[in-house]
Amino acid sequence: MRQIARREDIRDLILDAVDVLLAKFGYKKMTMEDVARQVGIGKGTIYLHFPGKEELILSHIDRIAERIVAKIREIAGSSDSPDRRIRKMLVHRVLFRFDSVAHYSQNLSDLLSSVRTALLTRREAHFEKEAAVFEDVLREGARLGTLECSDPRTTSFVLIQSTNSLLPFSLSARELGRREEVEDQVGRVADLLIKGLLSCPSRPASWTR
Repeated sequence: MRQIARREDIRDLILDAVDVLLAKFGYKKMTMEDVARQVGIGKGTIYLHFPGKEELILSHIDRIAERIVAKIREIAGSSDSPDRRIRKMLVHRVLFRFDSVAHYSQNLSDLLSSVRTALLTRREAHFEKEAAVFEDVLREGARLGTLECSDPRTTSFVLIQSTNSLLPFSLSARELGRREEVEDQVGRVADLLIKGLLSCPSRPASWTR
């Protein structure tokens, strides 16, 4: 136990356990004792990292969002054209969330109904961070003359909101359908959005891969 507790990644181990237990028990039935047992540490060690069960769950969701932002920043910094980068970013933000909760039997809204208010607040903050990355790429595209975008900030939120219906929030991953179907749907939405941003009539990025 002491050997595990000294590891620098103890916080991630705790959040990994939360992920497993959410799928197994759900939020209401999951206890701090369950988490400690799953990791193999004392319950007190968890409180050194998280003040309580609610923050533990919200931090689990935060970690998913942080990983999404890190990846779309990586895509945003690639050498692809702005329209191709935007398409990849849109697809990734949906599929990563889908993959992250595919093993849950409920959608996040129902699964975490007890912390819904706090969850929605965090969710908006996550979208703000994602939108900021999209905004940078939109500004670049406008500067290069490849995208028509007079208001990159507003447009970045339009891109986010237009693909939010495919996130596993109000619907579970199972209800959304097979991963391939979700990928196809978000790709089609992305193509339509990008077509409206292109400076001159052109085929969507996915058609020229």
